This record gives sequence, C-alpha cells and structure tokens, in this order.
Amino acid sequence: MRRVILCADDYAFSPGVSAGIRELLAAGRLNATSVMTIFPEFETEAKALAAVKSPIPFQIGLHATLTGGFQPLSAAPIPSPHGRLPMSQQTWPPLGWFRISGTRVKAEVSAQLKKFIRIFGRTPDYVDGHQHMQLMPGVRGPFLEAVKELAPKAWVRQCAPVRWSDEFFDPKIRFLGFLSRGFRRKARKAGLAFNPAFSGAYDYTRSGDFGASFAGFLRGMPEGGVIMCHPGHPDDILRSRDILTDQREKEFAFFMSGEMPRILAAAGATLA
Repeated sequence: MRRVILCADDYAFSPGVSAGIRELLAAGRLNATSVMTIFPEFETEAKALAAVKSPIPFQIGLHATLTGGFQPLSAAPIPSPHGRLPMSQQTWPPLGWFRISGTRVKAEVSAQLKKFIRIFGRTPDYVDGHQHMQLMPGVRGPFLEAVKELAPKAWVRQCAPVRWSDEFFDPKIRFLGFLSRGFRRKARKAGLAFNPAFSGAYDYTRSGDFGASFAGFLRGMPEGGVIMCHPGHPDDILRSRDILTDQREKEFAFFMSGEMPRILAAAGATLA
C-alpha cells in the first residue's frame, strides 16, 4: 500500500473550516493540514488543533499566505497604499512578477513561521503556499530562504502532477508543473525536501462527482505524494473572505463517508 498525504488546506481560515478539518482528523480521514496564521482566530484554532486525537499520525504545516487582500503580519509582497496582501491576479506574469519584492516576501513568510513556532511550540512539518504562491518567480527564492533559516527540517510543497495523469494534460496544472521545476531546483540547492508529486486541483465552480475526482487524484500517485483538499463547514466569516464555500461542505461529506476508504483501498493507497 502506498502511503499518500491527504492535506486539508486553509485551517484557521474560519471557525467552520477549522471545525470540519478537526472532525476529519479525529476520524482518521486526513493525515495533514496546512494552517493560516494571519487571522485573529489562529491562536484559538491552533490550540484546538493541538488537542485533536487521531487514530493515525498527522502532520501540521504552515499555509504561507501572501495573497487574498488580507492584512499581513509584517509586509505585503507588493507594496500598496493600504498595506494589504495583493489579490492573486496582481502577481500574474509578466508584470506581476516584477512588482514582487523579495525582501518583503521573506519578511512576511518569516513572520508567519515565527508565529506558528511561538503558538505550537515547534516548527511546522512542512510549508506550502496559499494559491500556490510559493512557486512564483520572485517569491520562491525568499520563501525558501525563510524556511531554510527558521524550519530547515520541514519539507516544502511543489505542485507537479503525476506524469501522463489526467491532470498532466490540464493547462492550468501544467503551468503549476512548469513553475515547480524552478521551485524544485532551488529547494534542492537549499537542502530542503519536497513531495514527489501533487494532485487535488479541479474546477471548484463545477458541481460533479467528487468521489470520481478523488479516484483520479489517486491514480499513479507515488509514495509520499500530496493530494490537496479543502473540506470544511461554510460560515459567515468564510463567506466574507473567500469564494470557495459550499464546495467545502461537499468535500467534507465525501471524506466522512464510507466511499472514501473504499476508493483509497481500490487504489492501493493508505493514509496510515
């Protein structure tokens, strides 16, 4: 059986998201979650997460947040009059990449890492990025420098799909795979470990059979590969911060169902 990493992103995004992720961890339906440290709810949610008892070991990582229009802990990667984190489209190529300040990226990632370490009392098991910002030119260098300095034993998330999988032929995911090539080179040079493959991205605006999508995510996934997911319970705080809302409840329902372990077993994969 191949052990894969099923990672719920966005812990501490809102109380409902955090509660849903804790329920799944306690049921042994996840074995990783990525935590956002920039919101006021973080410290309370971190304490609740640290108290979760799970039948399987699970990892806790930092979900470094550099976009979304939120208030940064230290500095926004792109300077602005309001001082808030840029929206993701402001970082897109070609002009976006030239607007990013590497010094400010490192300062913000370092501030989020330090807050994680202070509250959890340890370094994160891994570090990834909200909206895959860790992969971007102008971001990946200072991002990796901050991880190397403050959490050198953590692994970092690259987002290249399994070769010849359905996702491999998706233009958006191929682009993430292209960006991941440069990210892996820099991570390797810094002596940081990274996951061998990545899956879990799909069009959140289309309602469909998430079980079938999950089976596709598992296809060809090697030992240690990462499958990203976004389960949770939508609430008013989430709706004020993100457009991905009701689909989180659908993912939660699937992962809590009896169908999920059957699909894992049929794929020859396990979380334990």
